[in-house]
Amino acid sequence: MKVLGITGGIGSGKSEVLKYLEETYDAFVCPLDNVARLLQKSGQECFDRIVERFGKDILGSDGELDRERLGAVVFSNLEKLAVLNGIVHPGVKLWVRQDILQKEKEGTRLYVLESALFPDVEYRDICEEMWYIYAKEPIRRQRLKEFRHYTEEKIQRILKSQPSEQAFRNISTAVIENSGAFEDTMKQIGELL
Repeated sequence: MKVLGITGGIGSGKSEVLKYLEETYDAFVCPLDNVARLLQKSGQECFDRIVERFGKDILGSDGELDRERLGAVVFSNLEKLAVLNGIVHPGVKLWVRQDILQKEKEGTRLYVLESALFPDVEYRDICEEMWYIYAKEPIRRQRLKEFRHYTEEKIQRILKSQPSEQAFRNISTAVIENSGAFEDTMKQIGELL
């Protein structure tokens, strides 16, 4: 089984690439954000450790983590963000390793991990290849306005918070140019697979 990492900034077209890999190459796609959310649910080890560290004020009325409250605590303090990441990232990585073994037993041939945070979190020990889905910034901005209806201010804030283009390139084994027609992107993917 081949394990592939897909990364790139918001608006680069990762979702379209992932959908294409699922439909054309029968890939199993695992977005790491979804795994992190799962492991932060009540009853999970990450949940208990987060509440133990940050207190019950970060819980909503349903007893689950209130992501806005937690975000307000950690995103204004790099030290607290590092503590949160130190709880969540190892748990996600362990879950992914176990899932890869399970999917391999089930006969999966292509397992694709997706995260915009790969430049910040080490996954080279799991992924055989890391593809950076690249699109020029004006194209990304246009997509975010058109498809997600984001304001210019919101786009600016998000772009500023994400890893730099150089950080993405530094960890990648291949760069998929996704600024133009998707047919060109499909051709690049075909050449790599």
